[in-house]
Amino acid sequence: MSTAPVIVAEGRGPLVRAAWFVFVGWWLSGLAIVAAWLFAATIVGLPVTWLLVNRLGAIQTLRSRTIHYDSTVADDGTVTHTRRHVQQVSIWLRLLYFPVGLIVGGFWMAIAWLLSVTIVLLPVSILMLNRTPAVMTLQRN
Repeated sequence: MSTAPVIVAEGRGPLVRAAWFVFVGWWLSGLAIVAAWLFAATIVGLPVTWLLVNRLGAIQTLRSRTIHYDSTVADDGTVTHTRRHVQQVSIWLRLLYFPVGLIVGGFWMAIAWLLSVTIVLLPVSILMLNRTPAVMTLQRN
């Protein structure tokens, strides 16, 4: 029996994603970042903040979230895929970090968006926006 990691990322093709970014993604992601940060300032708006922050990659470039699976091949050739869950940081540490994370996360998202507008630094922007949940809440993906 052997185990091999499988990474699944479904989504649109590169031309569709590029067109989306040029015509919609750059300005819509900017609005989503501002909205996420404003909603984060209220306790009632936190669910909307996490919804927006976790989907910034899709808003900006239609990038779907990557899902990690562990694959196991049995002796009879049967393959089993199990979704991998990442061990998270203690909730107490995340709660203590939260006020700092809101401030740092706001700057992080603003810098990421500014980098995306340069087009040349768009890949760096995408990497930064994909890591925004970790910067704001220490969430591991």
